[in-house]
Amino acid sequence: MTTAIAWIDGRWGTPGSLALPLNDRGLQLADGLFETVLVRRGAAMLLEEHLQRWQAGAELLGMAAPPDRSMVSPLLNEAVQRSHSAHADSLLRLNWSRGGAGRGIDQPATGGERFWLTLEPFQPLFSTVSTVISRLEQRNASSVLSRCKSFAYGQAILARREARQRGTDDALVRNTDGQLCCGTVANLLVHRHGTWLTPPVSSGCLPGVMRGACLANGLAQESDLDADLQRGDQALLINSLSCRPIHSVDGIELSPIEETTARQIWTQLLK
Repeated sequence: MTTAIAWIDGRWGTPGSLALPLNDRGLQLADGLFETVLVRRGAAMLLEEHLQRWQAGAELLGMAAPPDRSMVSPLLNEAVQRSHSAHADSLLRLNWSRGGAGRGIDQPATGGERFWLTLEPFQPLFSTVSTVISRLEQRNASSVLSRCKSFAYGQAILARREARQRGTDDALVRNTDGQLCCGTVANLLVHRHGTWLTPPVSSGCLPGVMRGACLANGLAQESDLDADLQRGDQALLINSLSCRPIHSVDGIELSPIEETTARQIWTQLLK
């Protein structure tokens, strides 16, 4: 039976049994980065791309370099064995905190960063979602944090909460220029006039790994989007763990996309 497993500071255990020091800046200030990686039958999908984004984020935030493949791969292999997940899909989360220091927001010297990981069972998602455009949250197109997968997910949590309160599954978020930018936890792909479009990173969207694969494979091209989707559009929310067709936005139905089609698009990007 597949089980969840975690590692920190040389110790293995379950995610609920291991702990961070209470003065860790990742815990106190959301001062850190993470990556979520799909693991299929023991192999991490697009791991190099995830590690490259992790490295780039650390540079942007002035942190020491996070662990590279030479450290991550052996730990992943052991985690797969310990969790009995060699023949199943799992979610690997890699975490990199600035570490512990005194109180306050001034950054400590580099070198005290902390790394931990978790591996747990997971099934990729392809079900259709209804959405609203958030009235409360916007992505800051100019912020460095918009280009990093940081621990600070409060904005996404609030936008998702807003969507649920308004009777839908998820929210789309505009940027500070009023253009559609992304979903709460996924990049936005819009099929319009025969072409798949996705907002540029300059819009404030996260440089998603699957978004990057779409561009590299010629599946999509970058384009600024309007403030709203159009009735004839098709749209997907895509990340490393899901590819979900958008059924409607603010009650307006979009052109449908079959879940099997979304799965095919997503799966071809993993190759």
